[in-house]
Amino acid sequence: MDGAIKGALFERGLLSEDQAQAGVELVARVMAEGFETVRLLFADQHGILRGKAIAARTLGSALASGLSVPSTLILKDTAHRTVFDVWKDGLTLDGVSLAGAGDLLLVPDVATFTPLPWSPHSALILCDLAYRSGQHVSVSPRGVLRRAMEALARTGHDAVMGLEVEFQVFAIEDDGLSHDQATMPPAAITTRNTTQGWAFLTETRYGAVEPLLDEIRRAAEAMGLAPRSMEIEMGPSQFEFTFDASDPLTQADRFVLFRMMVKDICQRQGLHASFMPKPRVANAVANGWHIHQSLVSRQTGRNVFTPSVDGEPTAEAGAWIAGLLEHAPATCLLTNPTVNGYKRFSAFQLAPNRVQWGTDNRGAMLRALLYAGDPASRIENRVADTAANPYYALAGQILSGLDGLTRGATPPPPTLTPYAEDQASLPATLDAAIQAFEASPLYAQALGPDFVRYLAHLKRAEWGRYLATVSEWEQAEYFTLF
Repeated sequence: MDGAIKGALFERGLLSEDQAQAGVELVARVMAEGFETVRLLFADQHGILRGKAIAARTLGSALASGLSVPSTLILKDTAHRTVFDVWKDGLTLDGVSLAGAGDLLLVPDVATFTPLPWSPHSALILCDLAYRSGQHVSVSPRGVLRRAMEALARTGHDAVMGLEVEFQVFAIEDDGLSHDQATMPPAAITTRNTTQGWAFLTETRYGAVEPLLDEIRRAAEAMGLAPRSMEIEMGPSQFEFTFDASDPLTQADRFVLFRMMVKDICQRQGLHASFMPKPRVANAVANGWHIHQSLVSRQTGRNVFTPSVDGEPTAEAGAWIAGLLEHAPATCLLTNPTVNGYKRFSAFQLAPNRVQWGTDNRGAMLRALLYAGDPASRIENRVADTAANPYYALAGQILSGLDGLTRGATPPPPTLTPYAEDQASLPATLDAAIQAFEASPLYAQALGPDFVRYLAHLKRAEWGRYLATVSEWEQAEYFTLF
């Protein structure tokens, strides 16, 4: 078995000696515990998990040699359309030709092996992406985040991130499976509420959906996702889960696993879970993802954001805030990567629309929770939404804050009027965010011009389809008028 695990991946430097040995132990565990299938999955450019389910008896081969998947999987927009011309010579990424839709390799990370509580015969392993030569795929989301963490570590700091996720669960009325609904993207299903809403943190509302929230919480705990709280949010059918603070990679893994798990569990019960930023259903409230972040000194183990005076940022916290603010418009493509996400940026709705920070101010983009002697002092960025790719989003936080930290930047004074019109605006559309991202010297340098071109091309294809669609507003406005 030891020789089987040390196959092509080990020979190409994609697995260490320890990882190869861990693979041997994992195969033995899978056989001993009677798993039937293992899902080898990677988070794609949209943070959506893709991959293959394999028979458990073939796991050793997959750990040794990887698993082939079409390279078109990293070339698709949110409608699952391949938006790069794979039949044209000259299509390259990282100097590697992608013309002809050849294969990439899934490289399993055995440390992420996770049994699935709702499917006890099955488990999953998160994977990284590589070319067949052994070269890493630079746009692979887990790799992008790892490199950002490594850049921060070189300054003697590690980031600690908190996860706070809002979503809705609706009852399904029409499952969208009639033949004429099998479009690309598929026709939207129709739903009804599971709660009436407008009863924020109300206990009676919790009791009405406790069986569902219990099942989600138990699954999250069994998967090692470390849930902390389960809340009735403001809107109809809207809930929030929070999770223990951790390193950014663990937190991003938790995000994609939680999103997948909630949707799978709900689907089995005839329910539809949606993490769409602003669903187009009557009276729905937008879903945000608030990114809590602080820095820990590698030398002392202490949180360097903890101030000596309440509300006054330390030098490190101030520089981090300044970096997040300076790069906020460009970073929106990473934290708010859809057309829909920008319809969440509206005044007086507890979502930001201006580039500023405030002390414990829920209207501000950055909410500073800095208290003397409190080791949990942190910055909460309220700009992100739940359609974000968490690996890209957290990498953007690190790279922006790191730039401020490296330069010793100073933030402006905190705001008391977060929606004041005399303050700089966040991008109002996906197109504006694409332009800001393309123009950013930081991301060209930190992520590379290939990454900038790649992501901008993907998102511009999405924006172009949106512009080409005749909306209901246009039909109502013009169809009878002219």
